[in-house]
Amino acid sequence: MSDMNVIVLFGRLTRDPQLSYTPSGTAVVDTALASNRVWKSKDGQKREKVLFVDARAFGGMAETVNKYFKKGDPILITGSLEFDQWTAQDGTKRSRHRVVLTGFQFLPSGNGNQQSQRQGNGGRQQAAQGQQQAPPPQGQRQPGWNDDFGPPPTDDEIPF
Repeated sequence: MSDMNVIVLFGRLTRDPQLSYTPSGTAVVDTALASNRVWKSKDGQKREKVLFVDARAFGGMAETVNKYFKKGDPILITGSLEFDQWTAQDGTKRSRHRVVLTGFQFLPSGNGNQQSQRQGNGGRQQAAQGQQQAPPPQGQRQPGWNDDFGPPPTDDEIPF
């Protein structure tokens, strides 16, 4: 059996994407997202835990994320998890996990005034409009779906 390193997260960006280029000219974008988990405890109290995750994309995907996303925007990402270790300038050992994107999907903001927010974002409105339509008919691929995973599951295929 082969190993698998796949992660799927939905959240909101916690900072604007930061675009840079490698010496060979490959685009790299770094950003981060927060993903909330809400549940009720045994005593009925609402509980919430926030997971903060660094994310990185390369090539055309990096340029697209940089162009169309900003802090606070919702995003669904797919990728692989990597672990970085380094020594900081003060000599302390540091480490972090980061998701390297293999795919992403535009999502509506859900706050009712998305169009007015997108107006002033340098072309973001046009990109977002194509993704805010109703989901495709069953059996068709969704925009941004990574073909490596095959077609998205149907309601009948989800076991819960």
